[in-house]
Amino acid sequence: MSRIGKLPVPIPQGVKVEYAAPVIKVTKGQVVLTRSLHQNINLTVEKERLLLTPKDESPSNRALWGLTRTLVNNMVIGVSTGFKKVLEVVGVGWRVEAQENKGLQILKLTLGFSHPVEFPLPPAVKAEVDAKTLKITLTSPDKELLGMTAAKVRAFRKPEPYKGKGVRYEGETIRRKVGKAGKAGGK
Repeated sequence: MSRIGKLPVPIPQGVKVEYAAPVIKVTKGQVVLTRSLHQNINLTVEKERLLLTPKDESPSNRALWGLTRTLVNNMVIGVSTGFKKVLEVVGVGWRVEAQENKGLQILKLTLGFSHPVEFPLPPAVKAEVDAKTLKITLTSPDKELLGMTAAKVRAFRKPEPYKGKGVRYEGETIRRKVGKAGKAGGK
């Protein structure tokens, strides 16, 4: 039995859940998230909670049970409060800007390359940039999309272990290496 899967998903005030197998739709105001659930997982919508159960007790269905419950819970949390990831840019002379272009938000990153990197954000992800501290705050109701977007931005210049320069998550520790030391007086 899945310890995570058997927990009910609470539905906060103002969140509306519609389920027509296999698609679940979670709505609050203008924010709408939809997802297709696996056919071996049953979803029961009650007044103030959602219950998920597997069709049978096979090991693969039990694994899907916990995963599906977490995905549905993330949808409910996403539409009610949203998710946030903060990235820090560390490097001398590096800059970050957020620009609007035809309704899309574009991150313009100057990361020591010969040209600035322009990264168009998905419509569901919004960015706020603090130019002084070089922090990028990404927010979205979709946790999965937010994580992938943050990983793509980080991949432009991963933190290197010698000087610590690069784009990193807030609070991420970089294991530093000692650089080359010159020959210490021998032949």
